[in-house]
Amino acid sequence: MSEKTTENGANEMEWGIDVELSERELLSIGRIVALWGSLEYEIFCQTLKCFSDLSASKIPKEMNNLKFSEVLALWEIHVVNNALGKHKEILQEQSKSIRHYHDFRNALVHGMWDWSKAAPEKITATRIRKGEVLKTHFTAADLESFASELATINFKVRYPGGPEEYASSMAEEGAHMSRRWFCVMTGNPLTDDLFPSFPAKDSDEV
Repeated sequence: MSEKTTENGANEMEWGIDVELSERELLSIGRIVALWGSLEYEIFCQTLKCFSDLSASKIPKEMNNLKFSEVLALWEIHVVNNALGKHKEILQEQSKSIRHYHDFRNALVHGMWDWSKAAPEKITATRIRKGEVLKTHFTAADLESFASELATINFKVRYPGGPEEYASSMAEEGAHMSRRWFCVMTGNPLTDDLFPSFPAKDSDEV
């Protein structure tokens, strides 16, 4: 609840509904949404570069409606299939993983969430697709694993050559300052959120 001051100066309590998710679940869901958005952006940009010599009118219509499944198909044709050697193998693996996780992401983002007294450690995302009721169950561990996998996929899509390609790319870009370091150097208030402090545990705590 929060207090709101009305026109007559009186304080009025405002009520809200909590989603009953644990901090661990919320953190993982937030990471999943952010990492998936980052993945869609990277795949879109890589695909768009393949048509950089075309006029806007000749760019495939799939690039204009931002429907990810259609952009992903173009990325597989123009980026993955044209990669060479080990890079192609790595990107093919990421393509399979992305398609595997796509439905789980949609369940989280587009589903209606609930939980059961029979298994309160799980959340259930329910969707209706073409008249069929789809239920997907997630535990906190499932969500953490999903977020971790997405972080790995993001890296390999950008740098299929591994750490060596990443280092080379950073060297070509020159000086780079991360959002965290920029906030530290400029004293931006966001620093406290990017580097959260956790209370020290008592020595006798188990």
